[in-house]
Amino acid sequence: MNKAITEGAVLMPPPFADGLGQWSKGNGTPGTDTYEGDPNAAFVPADQDFGGCLELLKADDVQRLRYMGQTPMLEGCYLRVTARVKAVSGNLPSVRIAGWPARADGTGVGGLTETGPTVPLTQYGEVVEISAIVGPGLRRGVDMVWGTDPAYGHFGLDLTGPSGGVVRIDDVRIEDATHVFHRDMMSWVDVRDFGAVGDGTTDDSAAFEAADRAANGRRVLVPEGIWRLTQNVTLDSPMIFEGQLSMPDDAILSLTRDFRLPVYIDAFGDEEQGFRKAFQALLNNADHESLDMGGRRVSISGPIDMAAAVPNRSSFAQRRVIRNGQIYAEGDTVWEPEVVTSQATYSASAPRRLSNVTNIANIPVGALVEGAGVGREIYVRSKNVAAGDLTLSEPLYDAEGTQVFTFTRFKYMLDFSGFDRLDRFALADIEVQCNTVASGIMLAPVGVGFQLRECFITRPRDRGITSIGEGCQGLLVDRCQFITREGDVLAQNRTTVALNANANDVKLRNNRCTQFRHFAILGGQNSIISGNHFFQGDSAANGVRLAGIALVTTNTSATITGNYVDNCFVEWTNERDPNPTYTGGFSFAGLSMTDNTFLCGGVAPWFSYLVVKPHGPGHGITGLTVSGNVFRAVGGAIDRVERVDTTFADLDYGRTRDVTFDGNTFHNVVYRAACPLRLSHTQNSEAASWILDTGGRLPFRGRAREIVALVPTDRTRNAAGVSVPEMPHADLEIGPDRDQLRLNWSQPVRGRVSVTVRMDS
Repeated sequence: MNKAITEGAVLMPPPFADGLGQWSKGNGTPGTDTYEGDPNAAFVPADQDFGGCLELLKADDVQRLRYMGQTPMLEGCYLRVTARVKAVSGNLPSVRIAGWPARADGTGVGGLTETGPTVPLTQYGEVVEISAIVGPGLRRGVDMVWGTDPAYGHFGLDLTGPSGGVVRIDDVRIEDATHVFHRDMMSWVDVRDFGAVGDGTTDDSAAFEAADRAANGRRVLVPEGIWRLTQNVTLDSPMIFEGQLSMPDDAILSLTRDFRLPVYIDAFGDEEQGFRKAFQALLNNADHESLDMGGRRVSISGPIDMAAAVPNRSSFAQRRVIRNGQIYAEGDTVWEPEVVTSQATYSASAPRRLSNVTNIANIPVGALVEGAGVGREIYVRSKNVAAGDLTLSEPLYDAEGTQVFTFTRFKYMLDFSGFDRLDRFALADIEVQCNTVASGIMLAPVGVGFQLRECFITRPRDRGITSIGEGCQGLLVDRCQFITREGDVLAQNRTTVALNANANDVKLRNNRCTQFRHFAILGGQNSIISGNHFFQGDSAANGVRLAGIALVTTNTSATITGNYVDNCFVEWTNERDPNPTYTGGFSFAGLSMTDNTFLCGGVAPWFSYLVVKPHGPGHGITGLTVSGNVFRAVGGAIDRVERVDTTFADLDYGRTRDVTFDGNTFHNVVYRAACPLRLSHTQNSEAASWILDTGGRLPFRGRAREIVALVPTDRTRNAAGVSVPEMPHADLEIGPDRDQLRLNWSQPVRGRVSVTVRMDS
C-alpha cells in the first residue's frame, strides 16, 4: 500500500532549492518565522554529498526546521520522515526528526510525542541519516504514536545540544511506510511473500507451509492464480482462497482450522473436486471427526468413487461423519446403468459363487444379478478374472446348472464399494438428491455401523441404499426420508428399491418411505424395524400390492413394531436358501410384529398384510408373534390379514409351534385370525359327537392341533333333560382341511361349550 499512489496523497516536501520561505523556524503553522532571508540559513547549490542543501547555523537551544505544508495523516497510514545531515564547523550538535500534530481546524493536538530519537553528530563531514516513523498505532518501530486525532502534521527536524555549529541538511523526505507493518496490520499473510509463484506448475507446497507458520493465528491469503501443490500440505491457519489449487489425487490438503466443505470448494474452484479432497482429508486427519458441508449443495456430474478419492486407504475404522448439505446429481447419460449378459454356472455346493463366467472382464463389481432362480437384490461382491469366478452377495435358491444371467450396474452418487472395509461411517442431515437419474449410496463390501440419520434419499433412479456384501452389518437408518420418482406408476410396475441389507443387526427407525417397489429387503437376522411409515399404494381399482418389508431368511429373529404399514405388506421368505427344501432347524422362526397400524384401500380381497412364501417344501412356522396391531381395510373388505404364498410350496402345518396371534384389531377383515382361537359352540340337538369348525380363523388357515381350554357354558343334558356331568374327549385335525374338532360324549347330549384352540403344539 502506498497512499501517494493509491489515493494521490502529497507527502513529499519541496526541495530547499524551491526557496526557504516554506520552512518554518517554529512549529510550521502559518505566521511563524521562516528561514527566508535569515542570516543563519543559506541554500548551498552544489554540496559534494548532497547536491543542493540547506546550510544552517545553530543559534537557539533547540533549532527547529519545519515544513509549513500540511502533510496529511491518513487513516491506517504510517509515514517515515528522513533527513541526511553533516556537521561542517563549530560545535557539534545532535539532531532528531520532529513534527507538530494538528487537527483539521488547525489547532494542535497535545500530549503526543513530537520528536524521534536524538542522534549526536560526532565528527565533521560525516553524513548521518536520521529518520522516524509517525503513525496512528502503537506498533514496534513507530517513534511518534499520534492516534487518530491529528488530520495533518508539520514535519522537519530539530538541532539540539551546543550552539554555534554549522550543519548542512539534505532535502527532507516523507514517504508512506505502511508496508513495513502490513503483516502486523492485516489479519492475513500472503503466500506470495513466502515464495509461492502461482503459475500452475511450480510446486508451492513449501511456500504455503512457510506462510502458515508465519501467520501465527492469522489468515493465509491465496491470491488469484493457479497454485500447484504436489505434496501433502497441512495448514493450521484460517484460509482465504481467491485463487485455485491444483493437486495430484494422492496429495492431501489438511485445513485443520478451516475444515469445512465451502473452504475446500473455494480452494479448488470446483464443488465436486472440493468434496473429494475434503473427504480425503477427513479420513487422513485425526483432528476432525466430521465434515461440515455448511449447508452447501454440491452438484456432481457423475458417480463419486469414494475409495478412489482416498487412494492411500483401502479400509477405515474410526468414526467419521459427513453432515449438513445436499448432493445433487446432474447430467443424464453418465448415470445410465451398465448392462452385461453372460453365461455362468451355479452350484448349491458353492452357494456364493458363479463359475465359468464368460465375458467376466466386462462385468462390474456391484452389479445386480438377475436370472432364473435368483432372489431379489443379489449383487456381484467381487470377481476373479483369471479364474472366471464371481463372488455373490448371497446364495441363489434355484439356479443350479448353467444359464445366461443379466448383470446391471447402477450408478451411485456416493459409491463406497471400492473400500475393502468401512466401519462407523455416518451421513447426517444430508440430502442425496438423485434427480431421477442416479442411484443413492452403495456401501462397502464389509463394514460395521454405517449410519444415516435425518437424511433424504430423494427420487433415486434405481436404488436408494445398496449393500453388495456385509458392509451393512449393524446398519442404522434413523429419521430418514425415501422419496420416490415412481409415484404415478402402478405398484406392480415400479422398479426402485429404497434399501437392502444382507448382514445382521439392521435397525430402521422412524423413517418415511413413499411408493417404492420395496422399502427394504433384509437378509440378516436380529433386525429392528420400528416407528417407520412406508406406503406403496396407487390409484388402480383392486390394485396389486407388493412387499414393503421383505425378510428373506427363515430364522429372522426380527422385530417389527410401531410402524404404519400402508398399502403394502411384510413378506417372509427363504429365497436366499441354496437348498430351499426343509432339512432341519428352526425353519420360519423368530418374527415379532407388535403394535403396528396396517392400512389398505382399493385392493383385491386376497390382499394380506403378512405373507409367508416358502421356496421349498417341508417348512413350518416355529416362532411368530402378532399382537396389538390394527388391521384395517377401506373401500372394501379383505379376506384375511395373513396368508401363505404357495407359488413354490405350501407350509407343513403339522410342524407349527409357538405361534401367538392375539390382541389385534380388525376392520373390514372377513377371517379374523387368532391363536389361541376362542370358539363358542351351541349344540341344539342331542348328539354323541359335536363338530366344531374353526371357520378359517386359525392363522394361515392352520390346523386345529390342540385344545387348551374347554368350558361348558350351559347345562349339558340328554334327551330326557337330565344333566350329564362329564367331560368329552376330543378328536383334533378332522375335516378336509384338518381345521375342525370333534367332541365325543358317552351319550347323545346337547348344550353349549367355550373352547380355546391352537394351531400349534
